[in-house]
Amino acid sequence: MTVKEKMIDPRDWVLLIFLAMLWGASYFFAAVVVKEMPPLTIVLARVSMAAAILIPIHWLVQGRLPWGLNNWMPFMGMAILNNVIPFSLVVTGQTQIASGLASVINATTPLFAVIIMAAAGDEKLVLRKLLGIAIGLAGVAILRSQGANAMEGKTLGIALCLGAAASYGLAGLWGRLRLGGIPPLTSATCQLICSSAIMAFLAFVVDQPWRLPMPSLAAWSALLGFAALSTALAYIVFFQILARSGAANVMLVTLLVPVTAIGLGYFILSEPLHLREIAGALVIASSLLIIDGRVLQFFRIESKK
Repeated sequence: MTVKEKMIDPRDWVLLIFLAMLWGASYFFAAVVVKEMPPLTIVLARVSMAAAILIPIHWLVQGRLPWGLNNWMPFMGMAILNNVIPFSLVVTGQTQIASGLASVINATTPLFAVIIMAAAGDEKLVLRKLLGIAIGLAGVAILRSQGANAMEGKTLGIALCLGAAASYGLAGLWGRLRLGGIPPLTSATCQLICSSAIMAFLAFVVDQPWRLPMPSLAAWSALLGFAALSTALAYIVFFQILARSGAANVMLVTLLVPVTAIGLGYFILSEPLHLREIAGALVIASSLLIIDGRVLQFFRIESKK
């Protein structure tokens, strides 16, 4: 059987940018909360609050949740690969490195995703996609060209975030193989329910959250944004894109996350915008056009006329 190249559905480009904004904000939320709470407790709060938000919405929109152990196993696998492992690694990594650097490292996810999809025979590996990802990573490097000079003592944090990126790549394959045809709201809700159960056990054993001091109002506000925007809403959008455009394409969002994080900092926090950041954003935009392929096809058709 010939493996076909999966193209990005035109409807998903807007959703991809929206998802990048939601996940770009997650690094800000984590940076606020990690000052007051240990990583596993943060992840527990994130997934359990998001699950609590989505469960009643699911009952109203989709009806009852799936029944039976066999129906829940795909969600359990997705929870481990897409929530438990990467969330825990990234938040722990942010105790060692800045949130901006963590988001940049997370931008290696599409590279892992494309390689994993190709190795599994699920999506065709084409030179154009590899070239586009390489250009996108170069754009990310430009974004952080002045901020990534002092790497001494950052090895552990970088390694943890790379592990999270690899786990996200595996999650894309798992979702493509095991969650096909399942409504995005159901995938998001059930995944978060499973994640909550796993993280409750891990956090209670390791962090013993009942012994921790009460977080500040700022930390609670960040947790709410973390759960409602960067998790509950973000995963509904994520599974919508995954269903239409495929695992490798939905992971392109991680190339956009550093751009949106810088944009949010500029427009909301009045942070300065440097020329290298504009250049990096343009390079990343060009990489996405190359990966998508439609622009190249248009010029190829025009040249034949």
